[in-house]
Amino acid sequence: MSKAIDNLLSRLADSGQAFLLNTGLKGLEKESLRIGTDGLIAHTPHPAALGSALTHPQITTDYSEALLELITPPYSDPAATLDYLDDIHHFVYANIGDECLLGSSMPCGIDGDESIPIARYGSSNIGRMKYIYRLGLAYRYGRTMQAIAGIHFNYSVADGLWPVLQDLAGDRRPLPEFIADAYFGMIRNILRHGWLVLYLFGASPAICRAFFTGREGLAKQFDRFDGDTLYKPYATSLRMSDIGYKNNNQAGLRISFNHLDEYLASLGHAIATPNPDYLRIGVKVDGAYRQLNANLLQIENEYYNSVRPKQIVQSGEKPTLALKRRGIRYVELRSLDLDPFQPCGLGLAELRFLEAFMLYCLFEASVPFDETERCAANANLQAVAVEGRRPGLTLQRDGTGVALKQWAEEISASMAPLCAMLDHGLSDAPYSASLAQQCAKIRDPAATPSARILAQMQESGECFGAFAQRLSHQHARQYRSRPMDAQKIAVFRAMAEKSLAEQQHMEADNALPFDDFLQRYFAQH
Repeated sequence: MSKAIDNLLSRLADSGQAFLLNTGLKGLEKESLRIGTDGLIAHTPHPAALGSALTHPQITTDYSEALLELITPPYSDPAATLDYLDDIHHFVYANIGDECLLGSSMPCGIDGDESIPIARYGSSNIGRMKYIYRLGLAYRYGRTMQAIAGIHFNYSVADGLWPVLQDLAGDRRPLPEFIADAYFGMIRNILRHGWLVLYLFGASPAICRAFFTGREGLAKQFDRFDGDTLYKPYATSLRMSDIGYKNNNQAGLRISFNHLDEYLASLGHAIATPNPDYLRIGVKVDGAYRQLNANLLQIENEYYNSVRPKQIVQSGEKPTLALKRRGIRYVELRSLDLDPFQPCGLGLAELRFLEAFMLYCLFEASVPFDETERCAANANLQAVAVEGRRPGLTLQRDGTGVALKQWAEEISASMAPLCAMLDHGLSDAPYSASLAQQCAKIRDPAATPSARILAQMQESGECFGAFAQRLSHQHARQYRSRPMDAQKIAVFRAMAEKSLAEQQHMEADNALPFDDFLQRYFAQH
């Protein structure tokens, strides 16, 4: 149990400000592939009834035209966040015909890169930029990796809590400096302890064989489940392994998480540094763009990390400039798989645990990273992604091996008083109950989603694709069987219509040549 956390919580309680812990904002961004009645990835355009994927604030697309991204506003009550995500799903299902949303992170119904349509955003300059960025990702990494879906958990500390924490720390710097350093301390701890998220919530232990069409050599590192499915017997999240979201192409990047200025400088360096392999692809070939530039990263969003500091960007503003100008608004945890057993991809108990986990990472001591610890954190994440349920698995901590189970129990013990404080004034102690559910998974790996998926596939004799699509259709029937509140329908329809009008306005006001637009965008400083 962490004495530092215990001491801080005691002082917070004494100050009468402990209630502020519950008032941090929680938001979700959830990706899902649209799947047709034939079980294949949809090749229909983004449904107009959902609005414009370019300008809609809550219903957009990620990499593929078929990869929906559903975004909630942030709420202090995690139940409100999840209820809103449920409402978005309800509206989507009412407007995608007979298609359904795939409930798994690893894609099914695909067969090589050409089966995956790249998202389109219209003829405006910003719309063209978004498309060319995705085209560049296809040249650099292939399309298949970009069809993987996940959930991002966005968390911001309550504004009113920051001055209280600064006062308790005896820190006399300007508040924005204190906030930036505290957020980066949180991020480093998420990187140190984030393997626990994969163990507890990882839900991608198996992959359709078709995922490796055109890359058959990679398939040899997996076991055969059946003729259509490959897997790793102890995997938790193949999405977060080197064949998925954590791609080897970016292994050489050295992005600093020790200070905001260092983070911005190292990320800016990657965005401005040419890469020989990407130079060979070409930027503009025969008058057509293949990528935005030939640098290590085209733009900030190309940096695939499990956690990122974020600030809300203004129209046309570079994310690094938004951070430089206005500091960190929230932290984005990007390592969550879709849970195929949950209609929304995750449940309220998981959301409460994640909230407590983020606060744990904020309050736990967090010394700056050196290169050795950064490499160890990455290695731990990979080990848990690929074999997190292996009996006796050890991870690296402070240069020595420690059993995953022991370390996980230490973290959960440190979180217990924090969950108890979050439970104050709430019936049924929901945060402590959620922690108890996760502790059960630590004691028994068979209770994890990844183990349950494999167990159900073995029991039913289904390949991974059949298993994932069966549960996805169950969720679709559940949403379609419940009529949506008429007032909510009206609100979502109004948002869709407004977004379409905004896209039309942007396309009509598109006088600047695209080359000049792109030059101005990257010249921002």
